[in-house]
Amino acid sequence: MTAPRRYVSDEEDSDRWQRFRFRRGDVVVSTRSKSGTTWMQQICLSLVHGTAALPAPVGELSPWVDWLLEPEGDLFARLDAQPGRRVLKTHTPLDGVVLDPRATYVVVVRDPLDMAVSLYHQGDNLDRGRIAELTGRPAPLPSPRAPLAEWLVRWTTREADPLTSMDSLAGVVHHASDAWARCDDRHVLVVRYEDLAADLEGTMRWLADRLDVDLDPRAWPSLVDGATLASMRASAADAAPGPRGVLKDPAAFFRRGTPGAGREVLSGDEVAAYERRVRELVAAEGTDDPDGVLRLLNVG
Repeated sequence: MTAPRRYVSDEEDSDRWQRFRFRRGDVVVSTRSKSGTTWMQQICLSLVHGTAALPAPVGELSPWVDWLLEPEGDLFARLDAQPGRRVLKTHTPLDGVVLDPRATYVVVVRDPLDMAVSLYHQGDNLDRGRIAELTGRPAPLPSPRAPLAEWLVRWTTREADPLTSMDSLAGVVHHASDAWARCDDRHVLVVRYEDLAADLEGTMRWLADRLDVDLDPRAWPSLVDGATLASMRASAADAAPGPRGVLKDPAAFFRRGTPGAGREVLSGDEVAAYERRVRELVAAEGTDDPDGVLRLLNVG
């Protein structure tokens, strides 16, 4: 078996998965940043608990395993003490996570342009000083950012290594390509963010079936309502991720959520150049089904 790749950034280290103790029924949610991570955590937690009224905040029940803001020993002890099926969060592609046959891995892929727009706005909502305090690193000096359209064009063209720049376009394409190559594995479920937005209940029912969750039919209306972005925004104090103080405004974490934001910002020529770049990156991945990956990334 090939050893997992190691993904490292200032705030995360996928090597933690090498020491994590899996349990039968574990669900690992693997996404890029701002690609429906918290949304899918809420959905999976609701399904395994059988209720949208969760017993603790989403970030407490479903912690980010790779995140260095919580010491590894404390995190693992907290998860070991959690009864029943667990839902775990990672932003690491599956080639950097231990694939345990007792677990199911849910990968959510979002249109990269929409993901990048959300990432841009998220930058304004992060308290960098608080993050530096929690990680023990010096606080970064504030610096002005380019307007969204200019920043987005730079993001689509920047060369980057997916191992250290996972939220780059190259990192997003790699995450999707790696997941799509595994979609024949019954333990790997690949979900398009756009399908969640278009048919939340249908996608939730599909997930329940694949996760072997059998629910009272009367529970479904409240489960679906609890997983809407409007409901999550209304309960942002419990639904938004991270320790207290990392987000300046938890409700702003759920800013928009509907598809199409990226293409609203760029011109037709810029979108065409972006799509050419995505095709080049997908081809460089050497996937057996490039058209499938392109559909997953919402590139025609």
